[in-house]
Amino acid sequence: MSDSAEARVSGRLLVATPQLLDPNFARTVVLVLEHDEPGAVGVVLNRPLQVEVGEILDPWAELAAGVPPPVVFSGGPVSPDAVIGLARAAPTSDGGEWRTVVGGVGVVDLSIAPADQPAVLGGVRLFSGYAGWAPGQLEEEMGDGGWFVLDALSTDAFSPDPERLWHDVLQRQGGTVGMLASYPPSPTVN
Repeated sequence: MSDSAEARVSGRLLVATPQLLDPNFARTVVLVLEHDEPGAVGVVLNRPLQVEVGEILDPWAELAAGVPPPVVFSGGPVSPDAVIGLARAAPTSDGGEWRTVVGGVGVVDLSIAPADQPAVLGGVRLFSGYAGWAPGQLEEEMGDGGWFVLDALSTDAFSPDPERLWHDVLQRQGGTVGMLASYPPSPTVN
């Protein structure tokens, strides 16, 4: 895949193919937040942790409660002590502390209190850590068949059943890709 602007996947989903066996990414759905010359950054949407949002960022607990499950998610293996927030914004919101990723969903500056963020309408999801790729690394993984690059829906970032997201995203594609939704986690046990 070329390193041209057309090859950028910001705002799209990376869905792990069944062949991707790296335990950090097997059966994951990653929303790509940025993809440019320095590399790519995204968050894993389907790995909820057993940590309530209020335990780490209490000011955000109320907004997280509106998006079940109201827990912190493992966003990826890079910088697990860093927290990234995704939130829903008013269609007219832009600039400042808000950066849209896909359809009214954007990255929110968690250092600014929710009440001081007029762009946030409702719902926030917090991610501990992120997925990161060096320049050319993601393109290589895509070229090797490790990822499906699929269109994101704004609802993907706030799925109420994140453990089923890999299955659901593949299934809605239809055709051969859709059939992979029923691919067993361990084909040798089939």
